[in-house]
This record gives sequence, structure tokens and C-alpha cells, in this order.
Amino acid sequence: KSLMDELLARRTKLPIHRVEDGMAVAANSIYLIPAQKNMVLSGGKLLLTDQDKSDTLKLPIDMFFRSLAQDLGPHAIGIVLSGTGSDGSRGVRELHKAGGLVVVQDKESAAFDGMPRSAADTGLADIVDCPERLPARILRFIEDPAAAALEVDEAPEPENEMSVILGLLRNRCHIDFSVYKPSTVGRRIDRRINLARCQDIEAYIRRLHDDPSEVDALFRDILVEVTQFFRDTKAFHHLEQEVIPRLVEQTRSQDGIRVWTPGCATGQEAYSLAILFRECMRQRKKSLDVKIFASDVHQQSLEVGSTGVYDERSVAGIRPRWLQRYFVNEGEKYSVTQELRQMVIFAPHDVTRDPPFTKLDLISCRNLLIYLLPSTQRKVLSLFHFALKTGGVLFLGPSETVADLEPEFEVINSRWRIYRKRRDVRLLDTTRLPGVPNITSVIQRRRGLGSVDGEQFAVQPIYEALLAEYVPSSLLLNENREILHSFGDARKYFQLPEGRSSLDVLKLTSGELRTALSAALHRAEKEERPVVYKGVQCQL
Repeated sequence: KSLMDELLARRTKLPIHRVEDGMAVAANSIYLIPAQKNMVLSGGKLLLTDQDKSDTLKLPIDMFFRSLAQDLGPHAIGIVLSGTGSDGSRGVRELHKAGGLVVVQDKESAAFDGMPRSAADTGLADIVDCPERLPARILRFIEDPAAAALEVDEAPEPENEMSVILGLLRNRCHIDFSVYKPSTVGRRIDRRINLARCQDIEAYIRRLHDDPSEVDALFRDILVEVTQFFRDTKAFHHLEQEVIPRLVEQTRSQDGIRVWTPGCATGQEAYSLAILFRECMRQRKKSLDVKIFASDVHQQSLEVGSTGVYDERSVAGIRPRWLQRYFVNEGEKYSVTQELRQMVIFAPHDVTRDPPFTKLDLISCRNLLIYLLPSTQRKVLSLFHFALKTGGVLFLGPSETVADLEPEFEVINSRWRIYRKRRDVRLLDTTRLPGVPNITSVIQRRRGLGSVDGEQFAVQPIYEALLAEYVPSSLLLNENREILHSFGDARKYFQLPEGRSSLDVLKLTSGELRTALSAALHRAEKEERPVVYKGVQCQL
């Protein structure tokens, strides 16, 4: 029998209740969850279910936080205190996405720091402090008028002030948030104003100018990252049963399959797709080269995905046989196998600005479009249409559609927003986002490439080939190792001038990068095949 109610009664005069199924929540009360039960909040009532005895990893706090986020949205407050394990860390992501407040005890004051440390490591905690100071800070958040900005329909900040903040974000983080919905960005700005204890928007702008770490915090806050393996199980089940088998069966061994997951965050969705393709090929005893391009604007998220290491709570939704087959258990961590890791290529990429990958069989872009302006949504969808092969599949989030591009897509599953491209057609100039060259324009092909100082050469066909294989950072060289053109963000490696150049690429590099480049170019010319070197270190 739990003695928690007796222990708490010694410290508080608030009424303490052992929860019964359907119990209504009242103010100024404490509720204790019964043993071996899961509890959720729905419509202001606490609902109980029995825990699954076969489930070795029980995460009741994650489950409750998710229901709290769904029921109360921006009014939800989740607090993680001392405790072992990592329960609650996934739930705080849902609270963050809903606009709620995430509060965590600092690990220095915690008798058991597992839970607060895991919650704080998400980078989404709004308040991290010792228990003695938490009540006052939470109360201030509730009573501060700026908390009203957490309402979903809150109007954006005045345009001039918003523009200043967006400019600071663009200069430091190299992301243009002006293509995102103002209400989305405005809510996050107002949230940070409150949490940074600034009196008004002008004070917050001064804070952003003086404190680059606050710009980073705002950047993280806007880029909501709620991702997990096989999120929306029924949607992935349809992919597993209907979509992926067809792609595998209709693809010749010499062709391979190309997949793109823009906005991949920390990579769970990309690896989920890799598992489904690997399972389908295994069942059919068919071997195909499947490449999954996983892209995002957030470098730290890409680094997590590229490492391929996840904690127990992250892999909880993976079928046990798949977990055993495609992951290596290393204590409290799970690493993807080399077989799975080699299928996924992580790359920085801004879908609103950078040229797309091409010749794709499947694009999985879930819950990204909903944050973009309608005009940007259509441009991105047009780029997806361009990037897909005829018959290629587009997989969107449950609240997203192809909108007025519906005539160009066949509906495979309306509930889970799965579409198939009908035909190749030029969708006017909607594929031209700011900073994106018109990659569909026709330029006559010519044989051979002259020197840098020779006549103008037709770069477009080669440009498209490079985009298809190496976006976003690539170089086009001639036989003398001179740079004919640069693509993507190659300048961060080579300090290149804009566009064409007459410089030897080896003179622009040094150290390990130069050695690897020299060897790779020599081998590629001699062997006439692709050459790949991994683990090359260079200073950016």
C-alpha cells in the first residue's frame, strides 16, 4: 500500500485524493494515481486504464503529459521533479508543441536526477530551477499579462517589430521565418518575452541584440520538434501494407529507390521508413539500393539523427522484433545498425529556399506545411511535385492536403493524406522560391566543358544531376581541378566567391580535407567511378 497520501498530508493542508476513474478535477487539490494504472486528462476528468503487463517500459507520465497538452493546450503546465529513469521527456515535447509551460527541477537539487536531467536535455524546458523557487516563478508566469499571448488566435506583433526580430534570426540562424505563419512565430515570440522577463517587445528586441543565446532559444522555440518512430501507427501501417510493397515490386534492381524526408528533425521518421523498406525487401528476397535523404534546417537535430543513438523512451513504439533486428542495445541507449544507418543520408536543407532533391519515389513531409504561409505551402508542394517521379508518392501530415494541386495527385488514402503524382507537368513559376534558381528551365546541352575562361557552357543539365545526388553542398570541376560552379552552401568549406571561379580547388583547402580531396579526385579520374571518403575532419 502506498503511503504517499500520508507523507504529503504532513506537508500540506490541500485535500489529497486517490484517483478514481472519471473523477472531475478541482482547483487546489492533489491527485494520486493508483498503482499499476495509466491516467489521462480528458474534458476536465481523470480517466484510468490498466497498465499493459507485457510492456516492459512503462511511461505513465509521458502519457499523462500528452493528454494534458491535448486537453489544455497553451494553458497546460507540466512539472518534472526528482525521479529515476526518463519518463516525462517525450511528454514535454507535446506540451511544448501545444504552447504549454515546461518546468523542470535542476539536477543539482534532485535526489534522483534521471527524470529532470532527461527532461532538461530535450532543450525545451522553459524554467529550470530548484523546488524552492519554482512556485514563485510559475505563479509569475500565470499572473503576467503576457501569458495571454499563448492563446492560439493571438494577433502577431506589429510588422516593424516582427521584421526586426526576423532579421536577427535570419542573420544568426540563416533561416527566413517570414515564410512561416505570423501567428505561429508571434506566439513563440510572446512566449519568449514572458519567459525572458521582458516588459515589452522593445525590451525583448534589446535583449536579442545583447544576448545571442536568447536568439538561439527563440530559434529552438519556433522549430517545434515533435517526432517519434512510426508516429500515427495506422498511417505507417498503410505505407507498410500498400505503398512500399508496390514501390519495391515495380523497381528494377539496377534503378534503386530514392526517398526524401524534409523537416526530419532527429531522424526517427527517416529510420522508420528505412525499416519498412528493409522489411519489405527481406520478405520478398529482393535487394535494392534505397537512399533516404533526411533534411532539416536545425544542425543539432541532424547531428542526433546522423549519430543514430536513441534512448529507451524514443524506441518504445517500435515492434520488439524490429527493435532486436535493427538496433543494438547499449545500456539505456539503442543505436541503429550499420545496415540501417547506411540507407539514410542526413543533410542541412531549407525546403522553403533550397533546390529540392529530384527523381524521387517517395516524399514524406509530415506536419511541416501547417506552419507555413499558404503561398509558401503551394510553392513547396509544387517543388515536391517537380521532385517526384511520375507515380511517386507524397505522404503528408493528417492536417495537411495538396490543396489546389489536387488535380495533379491521385488520392491513395484520404484519411492519412497519401497521394500519388499523376503526370509530369510544369506548374508555372510557383516552384521559384526566393533564392532558388529556376531548375526547370531548358538549356541546350553541349558536349564537353571548356576552361573557366572559355565560352559560356550549359551548366543546367549537370546542375540538375548534382542536385539529385549531392545537394546542398557541391562543386563542379573541369579536368584541371578548376571550379566551374558551386552549389548549395559549399563556401563554408572553401571560402568560394559567388558563382564561377578560376581557382584550383586544392589551393582553397588545407590539411586533412585537402589530402582527402586530392586522393579522391585522382582515384575518380583513374577508376572512372564514384569515390567516397568518410570521417574527414575540417575546420569550418
